[in-house]
Amino acid sequence: MSDSNFVAHFTKGAKDTPFDNLVSILNAKSIRAGELPWTKNPAVCFTECPWSSLLKHTGHYSPYGIGFTKSHVFAAGGGPAYYVRADHWSKQQWDNHVKTFVTPFWPEYRPQTEEFRKPLSGKTIDYSHEREWRVPHDFRFEHQQVQFVVLPDYEAMAKFPKDLKDAIGREKFILVEVYRHIERLWPTHVVD
Repeated sequence: MSDSNFVAHFTKGAKDTPFDNLVSILNAKSIRAGELPWTKNPAVCFTECPWSSLLKHTGHYSPYGIGFTKSHVFAAGGGPAYYVRADHWSKQQWDNHVKTFVTPFWPEYRPQTEEFRKPLSGKTIDYSHEREWRVPHDFRFEHQQVQFVVLPDYEAMAKFPKDLKDAIGREKFILVEVYRHIERLWPTHVVD
């Protein structure tokens, strides 16, 4: 998997909610920080977005996302998440700021001995496939800083507010159905 210069934030929710969330984010020019499950710290979460993993991320979250350059996210105080072995996790006293960037790592391929069953009560935790970046507060941006917008299909593009399409630029919209079709015709990546 090759590196990318971009990170993406995908919206979640039931049927129409991801669409509405994306429109709301773009109108506000801000992504609100949520609470991380392990540390309860605030963060806006992004994923590195190599082209080859785009479909996997749209399937896990939703086919609605917004992308920025890594340099923009880094300048806003963001950076990659640290995946820390669960047996090291409890030995650390994390600074509150650093807590935003750490996540326990306890993969299913760990040895199945008693020593490796104790941390996290034996629960598997492995988000390394996310290639996650985080910003420890709300993330603000201008429309010209948006590098791409991910939508599921032409129907969503037609429904998308015209003023936002004009402000961002229609050429920056990536339609998942088009990407799936390209991959069917010229399969270079593993698609779902």
